[in-house]
Amino acid sequence: MSDNPFSLWVYLSQSPLLWLTVTLLTYAITDAASLWTHRHPLANPVLHSMWIIGAFLLLTKTSYTTYFGGAQFVHFLLGPATVALAVPLYENRNVVAAAILPMLVALAVGSITAIVSVVLLSEAAGLPRAIILSLAPKSVTAGVAMGISESLHADPSLTAVSVVLTGIMGAIIVTPLMNRTGITDFRARGFAVGIAAHGIGTARAFQVDAVAGVFAGIAMSLNALVTSLLVPLAATLLVR
Repeated sequence: MSDNPFSLWVYLSQSPLLWLTVTLLTYAITDAASLWTHRHPLANPVLHSMWIIGAFLLLTKTSYTTYFGGAQFVHFLLGPATVALAVPLYENRNVVAAAILPMLVALAVGSITAIVSVVLLSEAAGLPRAIILSLAPKSVTAGVAMGISESLHADPSLTAVSVVLTGIMGAIIVTPLMNRTGITDFRARGFAVGIAAHGIGTARAFQVDAVAGVFAGIAMSLNALVTSLLVPLAATLLVR
């Protein structure tokens, strides 16, 4: 090992613990930076963690497969984290129950708008059918979106990328947009970002206000169900 100065790195790079540590450390640093800026939308920790880790992988010539072999524990925790959203939901059940009807209307409008808008814009841009179908479920959480994409024989990898980009963009613009439009009800703000930007938007909502986070979590869950029903329908009626 002493004959090759890079042998230690080669050894460490094959250890799953290294990439888990890199992931957690990078997020901890970017989250601290976000907190230092008082949670400024452009200091979104997910956005900056992505490009920092991506750049690190490029510099070290590490494949995504190798990286994910170590970081998959974080991916596994997405399930328990989603289930944990039931805790604040239960604590705010009375507030949620009082807004059932507006939520159902917003869910229908938001889900349809998210799907139809991307399909029509993609068709106007002349994109191939396979790409349009891959982009259609962009506003739901990655696991559901990729499942929808596979069922339509689209590209799940492209779907995953579009989902992440949608979530990051939603998390960045939601607060300035809501402030500019004068929407101050955190129930409405949270529900809107939950529909449009799934889990990443929901995480942003919890950073801003607990009630907003609760309604974002509800919207994310319900939108996954509705979108899984509407996207195949849109593929039949709208995508040529």
